Amino acid sequence: MTKIYFDLELHMSINNQLSSTASNSSYPQKSEKYVANRKKYRRYNWMFFLSVFLPIVTVGIFNIVVDPYDVFNTPNFLGINHSKPRKDNNDRLFKATDVIRIKPITVLMGSSKTKQGLDTNYPALKNEQPAYNLGLNAITAYELRRYLEHSIANQQELSLAIIGLDFLMFNSFTKRRGTFAEYRLKKQYISPKDIIHVALSMNGVLASKKTIIDSNKTSLDDIPYEANGFMPVLNPDPDKTKDKFQYGINNYFNDHAKYKLSTPLIELKKIVDLCQKNQVKLIVFISPSHATQWEAIRATGEWSTFEEWKREVVKITPVFDFSGYNSITIEPIHSGMENYRDNFHYTKKVGDLVLNRILSYKEEEVPEDFGILINQENIESHLEKIRQHREVWANNNSNEVKLVEEIKQKYDGALN
Repeated sequence: MTKIYFDLELHMSINNQLSSTASNSSYPQKSEKYVANRKKYRRYNWMFFLSVFLPIVTVGIFNIVVDPYDVFNTPNFLGINHSKPRKDNNDRLFKATDVIRIKPITVLMGSSKTKQGLDTNYPALKNEQPAYNLGLNAITAYELRRYLEHSIANQQELSLAIIGLDFLMFNSFTKRRGTFAEYRLKKQYISPKDIIHVALSMNGVLASKKTIIDSNKTSLDDIPYEANGFMPVLNPDPDKTKDKFQYGINNYFNDHAKYKLSTPLIELKKIVDLCQKNQVKLIVFISPSHATQWEAIRATGEWSTFEEWKREVVKITPVFDFSGYNSITIEPIHSGMENYRDNFHYTKKVGDLVLNRILSYKEEEVPEDFGILINQENIESHLEKIRQHREVWANNNSNEVKLVEEIKQKYDGALN
């Protein structure tokens, strides 16, 4: 019995020793190696995360602080980010976000003519604040309606919409610009896509870099951007006036001479209905480009189409017509021009006269022939007067008629 107990105790002792030896030899070493590798693997993942995402976060913070398109409402610092040269080309972006932030009760809408010509701080609008200039470069009639819807979505108390119409808005061949995006409209917040586009894209980095460089050399007096969306041309070089006219006329023949009127003017009808539904007072006017622009339309053989467009407009709504050959639009081309920067764009001085007329403010300062309210009753007599005024102007300004014709000849092959 004693022997059996001793053998059993010896056997258990041997097993314990073997088990202890095994736990202190090869298996424990493998375990430590496994743990060590696992720790190194986790440390490697953490460093990888930092190496990938830290630069992205840094770029995002950099672009948000510089804010090259003015979409984050970051403070502007003199010499750092006060001048934003890439902003204007992204007007469909920053103006959509401005509407969300400002929630204006008055919007001034139209093309770049409206953007550069109508000042929302003009005294005629002192009782219509906050007002915002929602003019967009080369806007189409469709975009016009969509941005009005965006304004109403962000301000249910919107009370006044002043819209400058242009012949080119209703050209079926005109394409919307690539910076237009449906997803950002009728929202009460900045789209995540736009946040990524501005904060994390290479374009955003390049725009921020350009902003810093330009801010370092541009004075405040040369910055046209205002918080109310008004972006006038400041300090133009008078010696380049004729060059700008030639460039603008060339641009018209090159990009806009092919024309097909979109009939009926369905987008304008939608705008009128939208304003009526939301109790928004709507004032519509035809922009006052320079006489050489009307002459360019005539040179392409589209004058009759231009007149037909006006007939279609007054079927939908009365309109103040500032176009044609009147005392403002026939200003001779010279280095000291006060009314125009080129054949398309009028100055703030002219814009103030437009606002005076359409808002019945200091109308005694407005030339009698500038801004005629037309409707279906007086449209034909009005068109006839413009034709007569054109003949007088052409006889007295043969050099400007010749300028348009000479430029047009370069495009005759493409126009025919």
